[in-house]
Amino acid sequence: MNGSSLHYRIFLLLLVAVSVAFGWVLWPFYGAIFWGAILAIIFAPVHRRIAAKLGKRRNLAALASLLLVLLVVIVPVTFITGSLVQEGANLYQRVKSGNLNFGAYFQQVLDALPPSVHSLLSRFDIADISSLQDKLTAGAMQGSQYLATQAFNIGQDTFQFLISFGIMLYLLFFLLRDGSLLSARLRGAIPLSDTHKMHLLRKFTTVIRATVKGNIAVAAAQGALGGMIFYILGIQGPVLWGVVMAFLSLLPAIGAGLIWAPVAIYFLVTGAIWQGVTLILYGVLVIGMVDNVLRPLLVGKDTKLPDYVVLISTLGGMALFGLNGFVIGPLIAALFIACWDLFATDFVDPDSRAP
Repeated sequence: MNGSSLHYRIFLLLLVAVSVAFGWVLWPFYGAIFWGAILAIIFAPVHRRIAAKLGKRRNLAALASLLLVLLVVIVPVTFITGSLVQEGANLYQRVKSGNLNFGAYFQQVLDALPPSVHSLLSRFDIADISSLQDKLTAGAMQGSQYLATQAFNIGQDTFQFLISFGIMLYLLFFLLRDGSLLSARLRGAIPLSDTHKMHLLRKFTTVIRATVKGNIAVAAAQGALGGMIFYILGIQGPVLWGVVMAFLSLLPAIGAGLIWAPVAIYFLVTGAIWQGVTLILYGVLVIGMVDNVLRPLLVGKDTKLPDYVVLISTLGGMALFGLNGFVIGPLIAALFIACWDLFATDFVDPDSRAP
């Protein structure tokens, strides 16, 4: 081993060590850094248009783009989060006081079922209705208590939240202002050919924009439509249920139907026929069709991962990284597929490929 090779390996070891150490230092604020980078990628095309109109005033252009992000993203999210936490706390208090009893609603549904269904339940040993009622009530208590606890934690961690929020805005300003220069430096540091680098970076930005812009837009539309019909039908907590439907719509093959379908069934079996029929028609024709109309327009059919990959990677990402995982999971999955596609097409001997 010659001296230059030894020096190169020592430098690589030093490079990995300082990179890991730097990541460790930044980890407490990874959420703020992550969303600052995500918002910079999302709003980069808009910022380029603003910068072109303002000429060489880069700081002013970045500040204008930052204000746009605040108006379009931050203010609505803050308002919805506050309403969600308030409704969650109210729901917890109503369940705790007994004013809202999901077990009683479940009993109403059972009482409305025909005798043949009751005999079928008994045949499959599903006769212990009281235990099911207790489980439903306990689940409602746990869910509403979680939201109430989050409200308390937000109040307790206000200082930490403000620091993270400030870091995100501060970083976003510089990423918008110097994003093109940083991107060029990053491309130059990646030890791959220009074709491979452009392919991977294009895949990276495409998945980021598709996941955040497309999926969140679809989720927001479905949640808003679901909350609106719940408000019209007089269902309590429309903001809470709308947010839950928006959250579930991020998961393919699950969707907002997990919320509105049981409510529609409850309406039908308890005699509220027109409410049940209205909710079913609205859920299928309006909420359900949003995904089929908006997602191809915002995401594009050629940029989507298979639904089963999105589902598994989203669930896995959220299990590891919390709410940030709905972006991180599909992003890792997309880069995984892109890297293996490059390996299979460019690095494997063509004569050894399977037909």
